[in-house]
Amino acid sequence: MSVQRWGDQDPQRQPAWAPAPQAVGQVGMRAGHADRDRTIDVLKAAFAEGRLSAQEYEQRHEAAAAAQTYGQLATLVADLPSGPMPAPLQAAQPVPATFLVPPPMPQARPTSALAVVSLVCSLTGFLMLPVVPAVITGHLARQQIRERNLDGDWAAVLGLVLGYLGGAFWLLLFLLAVA
Repeated sequence: MSVQRWGDQDPQRQPAWAPAPQAVGQVGMRAGHADRDRTIDVLKAAFAEGRLSAQEYEQRHEAAAAAQTYGQLATLVADLPSGPMPAPLQAAQPVPATFLVPPPMPQARPTSALAVVSLVCSLTGFLMLPVVPAVITGHLARQQIRERNLDGDWAAVLGLVLGYLGGAFWLLLFLLAVA
């Protein structure tokens, strides 16, 4: 008994899982390796859940590996759920949710320059006496960060803490020198 392959089938006799060709937009769009991998993941899940026989899984797996377009991949998983709970059927969706591009990553917020100045001044405050500018720019930076939705609050807080510690250090040295 020979196993029929996806491409070797009689065009008049298609498998039960292969829906009739439809005029759906973007079915001719080229598919990439990641798209094929997602399709194979859906097939693996369907096989593990008992929705596909071993022969059906093997045929569809080979067809997914050789598929060139979204339409070919969509045909392979059209009768299978793509998640834990299948969504109700909708009017011809151009691209199945399995193949949609993920949304873009959010852009990073700019860092407050005053926060960086506060941090630098406080770090050098133990060598010289720029602890006063460190504390002033730290407070200004925290206010600016709240008003303008900037990043760098950690630098402003660290600049304030080190600035106050540096001020206490210099004050203690001054009091010991006077005494």
